[in-house]
Amino acid sequence: MNTTLSRVTGQRLFARQAELIELVAQDYGGLSPKLEQIIRAFEYTQIELAVYRERGYGQARGAGQPEVDRCALACAFVAKAVLDLKTTRALIDRLGADTKLRRLCGFDMRVALPSEATFSRAFGELARGELIGQVHARMVKDVLGAHVIGHISRACTAIEARESLTKKDKDKKDKANETKAKVKVKRKRGRPAKGEVRLPPEPGVLERQQGQSLEQMLGELDKGCATGAKVNAQGYKISWKGYKLHLDTACCGVPVSAVLTGANVHDSRAALPLSRISAQRVDVCYELMDSAYCSSVIRQDIKAAGRIPLIDHNPRRGEKREFAPHEAQRYKTRSGAERCNARLKDEFGARHVQVRGHAKVMCHLMLGVLALCADQFTRLLL
Repeated sequence: MNTTLSRVTGQRLFARQAELIELVAQDYGGLSPKLEQIIRAFEYTQIELAVYRERGYGQARGAGQPEVDRCALACAFVAKAVLDLKTTRALIDRLGADTKLRRLCGFDMRVALPSEATFSRAFGELARGELIGQVHARMVKDVLGAHVIGHISRACTAIEARESLTKKDKDKKDKANETKAKVKVKRKRGRPAKGEVRLPPEPGVLERQQGQSLEQMLGELDKGCATGAKVNAQGYKISWKGYKLHLDTACCGVPVSAVLTGANVHDSRAALPLSRISAQRVDVCYELMDSAYCSSVIRQDIKAAGRIPLIDHNPRRGEKREFAPHEAQRYKTRSGAERCNARLKDEFGARHVQVRGHAKVMCHLMLGVLALCADQFTRLLL
């Protein structure tokens, strides 16, 4: 099955991009590879059009001082992700030094650049809304929606934050001490006695998620800054303070869906929400996951949706079950999810998160996801 762009679609998009870049290069006197990458990101995301529609710039406005063009600011944030700039101050300095970049973003060359406070307010507006997530969903549907995706790989990556732990996480030790002080009522083992009535066990998190809507599942996930720990590829236990970014990556290297949780949330709790979001955007045959997602509930849910789960078995003191030969061959390609996470951190700003709060951190990461999607779409065309 073909998991890349069709030949006709690819030729049409490539010809349009080549013509656009050639025209802009003639007008601006030559473009660097990074500026060409920014132009492609603008074309794929169409961030200006999305902001224009959301804010209703075609409608009449009341009296008062005119606001700074939010379309240009949104383009600047996408350029910041493509250029992997760490701070807003670095972005403003780059715009001041690079007139071509300034013109591409749409800033008026006759007036001074907006202040750092104006940039921060505009970023806060983007973070409070759902515009960036909607742009990502539209990009994925427009380019991959008409194709059958061979598989998606599910994985998460640690996101270190520069903020204090949420109050809930701070009080965890106090709650643990209170729990130890209480007398625990042990559940009886073995068969119930004659006439004895026992309460059924409470359903686990995954069992409860099966009967919930997507909004309910996402609402129950912890989104506060917390401490997390995991064992790395070398077998060492590492810990961090911040968040976890859970990603579904298509076999062509494009991030299909993303969910941000606190660092203390187990990987498996984001599996079903991600599966539902990805199913709304693309048609998938296989879902690939490592042993952290090994659960009969996850397998049953994916099978019920008409897809095939390939999850590395976690023996849990038992005997490990191996994949069939054809499944093992497919599972080897799961490393694409790790490459996607690495590119997001090394090239598109996910390694240096300067903003605080779940909404702003998610907005910062999603701008990087937009830039990564646009870059990967370009690679598929070449």
